[in-house]
Amino acid sequence: MASTGVIHYLQTGDAVTHGVAYVLLAMSVASWCFLLVKGWMLGHAKRQSAQAVALFWQAANLSEGIAALRQADRERVFLPLAQAALDTTEAVPDGVLLARVERNERVLRALRQALSASQRRLEFGQVLLASVGSTAPFVGLLGTVWGIYHALGSIAASGQAMIENVAGPVGEALIMTAFGLVVAIPAVLAYNVLGRLARQLGEELDAFAHDLHVYVCAQPD
Repeated sequence: MASTGVIHYLQTGDAVTHGVAYVLLAMSVASWCFLLVKGWMLGHAKRQSAQAVALFWQAANLSEGIAALRQADRERVFLPLAQAALDTTEAVPDGVLLARVERNERVLRALRQALSASQRRLEFGQVLLASVGSTAPFVGLLGTVWGIYHALGSIAASGQAMIENVAGPVGEALIMTAFGLVVAIPAVLAYNVLGRLARQLGEELDAFAHDLHVYVCAQPD
């Protein structure tokens, strides 16, 4: 009886089969590396967010609050907003266009830019997980279709179309679809979990930016 299995399928496969296998391997490695690094960063930021914001508002002024954030906000999620608020308290030179903008609008503009930068950092890489989760099954299916095509062609050429000669090669080809699902499922789960953490932190950032806007605009010029 001819040998069967994953190793045999890869050994007897052509360039397309090997290419599909390498693509799935690259997708799996990339998604797992990103999953671990991003999961650690978002989880750490989520755990320290409440304490970091509390320490900031317990400070006597913005400068001391930023110093406290540098110690507590290790992932630099809230710090850019506080730094942007501090920068808006500096005097604007006369003769520049920014000097004609009201202080309230200057503060709002600076905080909006810092908030967008922090949110982009939180959401960085989500496209990778979404792409892997949506395309890996189809990449695996491509390998399966290509493998079945070659298996049936070889069986037809040999003239031995018995069930035992068909089941082995076709079963081997179906392994690629299973590999695609194995790669896609963790990526989809990670996308949902990490996306939820990023949204929660984004809501906290919105609230922090609103409080900073109120505080800075309430200060005398």
